[in-house]
Amino acid sequence: MIKIAVYGKGGIGKSTMTANLSAAFASLGRRVIQIGCDPKADSTINLLGGKALSPVMDVMRSGNDAPSLKDISRVGFGGVVCIETGGPTPGLGCAGRGIIATFDLLEDLQLFETCRPDVVLYDVLGDVVCGGFAAPIREGYAEQVLIVTSGEKMALYAANNIYTAVKNFEDRSYAKVRGIIMNRRNVPDEEKRVRAFAESAGLDVVADIPRSDEITECEDEGKTVVEGAPGSGISRKFFRLAELLLKDGEQNHEG
Repeated sequence: MIKIAVYGKGGIGKSTMTANLSAAFASLGRRVIQIGCDPKADSTINLLGGKALSPVMDVMRSGNDAPSLKDISRVGFGGVVCIETGGPTPGLGCAGRGIIATFDLLEDLQLFETCRPDVVLYDVLGDVVCGGFAAPIREGYAEQVLIVTSGEKMALYAANNIYTAVKNFEDRSYAKVRGIIMNRRNVPDEEKRVRAFAESAGLDVVADIPRSDEITECEDEGKTVVEGAPGSGISRKFFRLAELLLKDGEQNHEG
């Protein structure tokens, strides 16, 4: 099983990257689970035809304090099992604790034993890598981290914070950063800035995703670009990334 956490600054497009990667894995015949770890609970919406999924925390607040997998998940494009952690009532409580509570519930429900996924993707807010937001890399849920960034200053600042946080856990056999996804915003010297950061951190740029109207048009229809335009150049980039990560997983398994 390949377990990947996708981190990035809020608004950087990590949910778009994660959902398209899930769709690519599924299209390659893999069983996939995607878990959105953001209070906005919009990570999986484009795998579900544009229909939002009720997050775990909302289900539990509704009075169902012992929900089943059926209550908190839905199957989307390509058979991807979609789950959203959600968060507290706005202005009350800690969003990170919502992630921890969800993960505890998923363990109790034996999610992985029941669904037997080949790939698990966690889509995690990365502005602050602490508490529950660090759970995927700190508690053994994820083995690899992909950092999504553009060439914008604050996106790179957040990317560096995420990289530093993961490095701090490195001696404890927790997740490691696999590489950078450059999600272009067409800012000046963008590629130079992102590649300079990657080089300074000793990381690969594993995918270079151009700004694309095709992504926007497909999302307007409630789809990933991998579903809506599978033969497009932009979709092929997600397929190549999925194939690279699968190859990594096979090599690690053999090792």
